Amino acid sequence: MEMKIGVIKGDGIGPEIVDEAMKVLDRVAEVYGHSLSYTQLLMGGASIDVNGVPLTDETLEAAKASDAVLMGSIGGDAKTSPWYQLEPSKRPEAGLLQLRKGLNLFANLRPAVLYEELKGACPLKEEIADRGFDMMIMRELTGGLYFGKRSTQEEDGVLVARDELTYSETEIRRIAKRGFDIAMKRKKKVTSVDKANVLDSSRLWRKIVEEVSADYPEVTLEHMLVDNCAMQLVKDPAQFDVILTENMFGDILSDEASMVTGSIGMLASASLNDMKFGLYEPSGGSAPDIAGQGIANPIATILSAAMMLRYSFDLDREADAVEKAVGMVLRDGYRTIDIMSEGKKQIGTEEMGDRICAYIGK
Repeated sequence: MEMKIGVIKGDGIGPEIVDEAMKVLDRVAEVYGHSLSYTQLLMGGASIDVNGVPLTDETLEAAKASDAVLMGSIGGDAKTSPWYQLEPSKRPEAGLLQLRKGLNLFANLRPAVLYEELKGACPLKEEIADRGFDMMIMRELTGGLYFGKRSTQEEDGVLVARDELTYSETEIRRIAKRGFDIAMKRKKKVTSVDKANVLDSSRLWRKIVEEVSADYPEVTLEHMLVDNCAMQLVKDPAQFDVILTENMFGDILSDEASMVTGSIGMLASASLNDMKFGLYEPSGGSAPDIAGQGIANPIATILSAAMMLRYSFDLDREADAVEKAVGMVLRDGYRTIDIMSEGKKQIGTEEMGDRICAYIGK
């Protein structure tokens, strides 16, 4: 297969961790007989330094012309970087919002996996961590409260703020279909999370999800209220496979799920449109304090590249090989500084990439 990949190395540790993910993709192409081409794109602070804006029209068009985009991290130190002296619409993170909108990325996927080798970092009780968990949180990304009308105005002498929460049947149906498609590649269970006991938008959400479910008889569907889901994530995370939810609920629950793994440097992320196109990036930040030191953990970016293989190119075998290689390196006791523990062997960014590559195809 020929794959055209746009690459946004970004800011901070971004270039270092993306280089390792590209190294892994090159190894996959070599072992499994694929062809890769990369287009380097500037966004965020790196684009501000060159172009004066965080995202240019040319970069957006080049991203659209790619089959998928692999991204590092965007932004810098808000206290010291001159990027944050600019107005908000010209700061690094504004480019990411513009890119998501321009590419129509409506579905955000955040896996939360507890690796056997990293159970000691899990903040949950030992008996809960021992059961392990491997879930995918599917968050609707372009609708709901974050994109509704908002206002703050004085009424009868007091300030009144309003935020509008709106979802259309079309928006719900497309994210639900994507959620069930993902479940078909996993353990075939969807937990749809809403607040249907209070919100009209959630009652519509539940109705449409049930309609979509009828087209996926192999997938088990359950509904769960968002407050109960927040509790169940710390009580029994092993019960979940795919959590399907709206924008704000997904924002909160995905952060909660990432923290119960105990290692955010391991967590990948993907944002998808209604075709096969996706933007793949690590969940962590740009960590400017350690940039250039060769100690950043590249695993989240490498696992994001594995998600790219699986969801944009349908290369499940190759994605499995990357994920297995990560597990093998961890089993061998190798760690970057952020996941280091007693008795393990600390290595740097580049060596971690090399060791993961060495296991692909074995």
